[in-house]
Amino acid sequence: MLVSLEEMKLYLRVDSEYEDTLILQLLESAEKLCRDIIRADEENLKQAKTGKIAIMYTVAYFYEHREEADYKQLMLTLRSLLFGDRKDGF
Repeated sequence: MLVSLEEMKLYLRVDSEYEDTLILQLLESAEKLCRDIIRADEENLKQAKTGKIAIMYTVAYFYEHREEADYKQLMLTLRSLLFGDRKDGF
């Protein structure tokens, strides 16, 4: 994983261990979503200039908007963040 649980909890300002499982699941989903957007594997995402911040932004978005997430807006933001690292094809 590109972002550790501890890093993500610090970013989210979560102190307890109560939501660790949820945050780990969100990290996995965010990483996969970012990999899909740049059309690359984990290593390429690691080398992407904005890969880590895109993952952290995605997790924070999922975490904060659990009830009313606007996925279209999220995807537009992620595409903008990751456009420079996007591969031409799979």
